[in-house]
Amino acid sequence: MVIDLARLPSHGRDVGLGVRQSKATRRVPIVFVGGEPEKVARVKTLLPDAAFTSWNKIRSALKRAIAHPPENPVRPDSLLAGYSGTPLPKKLGIKANSAVALEGAPDGFRKTLGELPEGVELQEETRSPCDIILWFLRSREELQHGMKSMAARTGEGRLWIIWPKKASGVETDVTQNDVRAIGMAAGLVDFKVCAVDATWSGLAFTRRKR
Repeated sequence: MVIDLARLPSHGRDVGLGVRQSKATRRVPIVFVGGEPEKVARVKTLLPDAAFTSWNKIRSALKRAIAHPPENPVRPDSLLAGYSGTPLPKKLGIKANSAVALEGAPDGFRKTLGELPEGVELQEETRSPCDIILWFLRSREELQHGMKSMAARTGEGRLWIIWPKKASGVETDVTQNDVRAIGMAAGLVDFKVCAVDATWSGLAFTRRKR
């Protein structure tokens, strides 16, 4: 399996962790390609038996990986292993003195966020200007119905579209592909994926530069 770490490194890392978590795919050779050195180093600590290379060396790396698959693959403790020790506000890009809108957030989410950077203002169900919108939804209908207004509110800030994971037990018909496609159709571009907690996944968008 070839995984590109250049565009969405956290997503690529999570895909690799998922491959190792599953008994059916655990012995599949993984080849990570590209990426910033610091982020590649983090993935190496989680999956040291994977191969890491550049695109101009991909052919030889694939040959080696196929010829020498891992005999005792490293199995991460959980799919959240890549996020251990990283505070949720940092993962979401919440910085000091920023205004954050919570739209449809589940009960107790303020507690889930934990300690916030100094001066952060949380606003619930607001139309006031803000730096980050955390939009929680549970259905494709919600996504389609609300996307236009959320895209308009994003301005120069960041919009997180957050939906239940399939394995969470929360009923949903939303997929990451749905979120990406509908967000991009509204003039936004995705740039980061995040496991918010055991129930919720998120995809971050910003306005596409012209």
